[in-house]
Amino acid sequence: MSIKQNARSLIAALLCAGLLTGCADTTSGSSDNSVSEPASDSSDSAPENTAEPADTEQADSTSEASAPESGEPPMAAPDTVRVAALSGPTAMGMTKLMEDDETGDLYYDFTIAAAPDELSPMIVQGNVDICCVPANLGAVLSQKTEGGVQALAVNTLGVLYLCENGNTVAEISDLRGKTIYSAGKGSTPEYALNYLLQENGIDPESDVNIEWKSEHAECVAALAADEDGVAMLPQPFATVAQSQSEGINVVVDLNEEWDKLDNGSSLITGAVIVRTEFAEQYPEAVNRFLSDYMASVDFVNNNVAEAAQLVEKYGIINSAVAEKAIPKCNIVCITGEEMKDKLSGYLNVLFEQNPQAVGGAVPADSFYYAYEFPG
Repeated sequence: MSIKQNARSLIAALLCAGLLTGCADTTSGSSDNSVSEPASDSSDSAPENTAEPADTEQADSTSEASAPESGEPPMAAPDTVRVAALSGPTAMGMTKLMEDDETGDLYYDFTIAAAPDELSPMIVQGNVDICCVPANLGAVLSQKTEGGVQALAVNTLGVLYLCENGNTVAEISDLRGKTIYSAGKGSTPEYALNYLLQENGIDPESDVNIEWKSEHAECVAALAADEDGVAMLPQPFATVAQSQSEGINVVVDLNEEWDKLDNGSSLITGAVIVRTEFAEQYPEAVNRFLSDYMASVDFVNNNVAEAAQLVEKYGIINSAVAEKAIPKCNIVCITGEEMKDKLSGYLNVLFEQNPQAVGGAVPADSFYYAYEFPG
C-alpha cells in the first residue's frame, strides 16, 4: 500500500494554530478540493486540474495485462487494483477498506493525494485504475480522454456550510446585504454559491459582497475579524474552525438548501471514476470493488469513533476533528440509475454556470457505469 507522504504533511498544516489565525498554509485548499474544486481546494477549477505537470509525483505503476482481443471474454480479475483518492471527505469513506486490505487478503494498492492535479495525470496516463475525485473533475477527464473514464458512484454529497459569528442567517435569503468570504473562485464552490443565490432571488453581483480568498484559513481569519460577515467553508474545515473559536456557528447547510429547490439533482462533492478500458477488461473486479467500497462507507457512517481513528491513521485528518466532522461530510456510495440521475443533474447545473467546469460538454450516457448490486 502506498500512501503519499504529502497527505500526512497536509494534516500537520491543517491542525496547526496558524491555520485559523491566518498564517500561510500552502495545503489548506487541497484537503478536499473536491470541495474547493480544483482550487488548490478542493479545488477545483476543473480545467486547470487536468494539467499534467512533468514533475507531478505518480502512483506506483503495476504491470497490466493487455486488453482482450475482440470477441474474447473479459478477464476475471487483475493481480492488483490500483486505487487513488483525494485527501478529505472523498477518501474518508474508503478508510475501512484500506484497513481491511492491509490486514486481510484483499488486493488493492491505495494512494492518497493532496490535490486534484496529482490525480488527473494518474488517470490519463493509466497509472491508476479507480479514483475518488471532485465530481466535476470526472466529467472533465471523460472529455479529455474521449470517453476513457466512467463514473462508478457518487461518494460524497455536499460538504459546504455557511458559518458566522452569531445566528443572523438561517437560510439563503438572509444573505442579502452580507459579505461572504470563500475560497474556490472559478471552481465548484463559486458555481454552487452563485446558483443557490440566484435561485433564491439574490444577485451575486449586486445583492451580496463576495470576497474570494486563496485559502480556507484566510476565510476563517476574515470571519473572525468581521462580526457581521459570513464564511462558506467545507467540512472538515468548518469543524476545525468551530473547535478553535467558540463564537463561530455553522448556520446553513448548503446541501439542504440545494435539496429545497427540488430540481432533480443534488449538490455533489465527490465521485468515484474508473478507466473505461479497465472496466471493460475486468468487470468482476470493478463490481467487487463497489461491493467492498459500499461496506466500507457503511462502516464509516455507523462506527464514527472507530472510523475517525482510521481517518487519522491514513493521514487524512486528526481523529478528534474527524469524529465531529464525519456525520456532516455526507459520505455515501450511490450507484446505478440513482447515481446517474443525481450526478447528471448536478453536472448540468455546472454546465449552465460555466461549460468549462465540466470539460466543455455534459457527459453522454456512456459516462455512467451500470452497476447492479449482487442479489
